[in-house]
Amino acid sequence: MIFATGNKHKLREMRELLPGIDLEGLPAGVELPPEEGEGFAEIALDKARAAFAATGEATIADDSGIGAVGLGGRPGVHSARYGGEGASDEENLEKLLREVAEAGEERGAYYTCALALIEADGTEHVFEARSEGQLIERPRGEGGFGYDPAFVPDATGPEDTRTYSEISQEEKNEISHRALAARRLARHLSASGAAPAER
Repeated sequence: MIFATGNKHKLREMRELLPGIDLEGLPAGVELPPEEGEGFAEIALDKARAAFAATGEATIADDSGIGAVGLGGRPGVHSARYGGEGASDEENLEKLLREVAEAGEERGAYYTCALALIEADGTEHVFEARSEGQLIERPRGEGGFGYDPAFVPDATGPEDTRTYSEISQEEKNEISHRALAARRLARHLSASGAAPAER
């Protein structure tokens, strides 16, 4: 099964989240469409359709991002390029934290992930999930990627102030937006006989 991404971090996470599936990255030369949809599900489906058309293989595609409550949900679908075209993860995060600080005291945030699946017969599905949390003022931690160093998930409990970059990958794989969406996808695949049943 193809996982339609050029992001090696996402590919590694998805392989861990779907251990019963033989996931291959996007083949060289396959171009994904620009991320111009109105929502995560629409963009994920666009990516999956492009990869499916190019390969003829069952395909999974992800679109995900972070939304700040104080910014009305921004950056949302623009998370990957929030600091401008070609911006690094650090530049995107710096812009987000600056704008959140300027907007006031509200530091609530949420990650959203949409996983689009196109099966070998062309049937399409989308599995979406969300992880709630808070943004801290200064990034902390060495793990994760993107906005992870500033995101403290609610799911670890009110006394736990670790960011996504400070918890272990195993912990993140239990609670993250991508993990929750992948679990829904895995349930579908096991029910349809396309993957081993979850343990």
